[in-house]
Amino acid sequence: MPGQPPADIALASRHGLPADLLELLARYPRESWAGNPDVAGLAGFWLQRHQMFRELSAMIVGATTRLREGVLTPGAFRRFFQRRIGLLLGELDEHHNVEDFYYFPTFATAAPRLKRGFDILDADHHVIHGAIEALGEESEAFLAALSGQVSGKTAEIGRRIDAIAGAIAGFERNLLRHLDDEEDLVIPLILERVRDDPDYG
Repeated sequence: MPGQPPADIALASRHGLPADLLELLARYPRESWAGNPDVAGLAGFWLQRHQMFRELSAMIVGATTRLREGVLTPGAFRRFFQRRIGLLLGELDEHHNVEDFYYFPTFATAAPRLKRGFDILDADHHVIHGAIEALGEESEAFLAALSGQVSGKTAEIGRRIDAIAGAIAGFERNLLRHLDDEEDLVIPLILERVRDDPDYG
């Protein structure tokens, strides 16, 4: 596992990638992607996957809020949560493995000036995967409390609701920052490569 990145690029504290890594984004800004016919194939697939992660995360955060407000019962939340948290964490793990072992090395070779950016994204993955493990453990404890598998059920559920809500909020914050930064680096690079080689995307 890599060492801790400098504070200005650490996932939990940064507000975007360093400017020197965003030259292609200036050429292919986000507002142009929707009308760009080359945002299909690999670029389109990438954005679709990221949108799925955002939607799942938002659904889980929203359901957690409704649980804390008493709108959802613990039992209803348990049924909703158990399936979706497993789907989100499993799909993220698979997606990151493909990026780490195939796409990021390939992109860094194709665009050496952006290698530092892919190193940052790779470091993000370690942070996110650590959070996935922690969130998985917190989820198991939470589900056990809802199932009445611990003593002092009512008090424990209250504590676990607060713990899982905090864990999910922190996880979503880091995930959204990572997804945005990854798109800012990857999508313009794909569009640039497709412009040079129409068969690339």
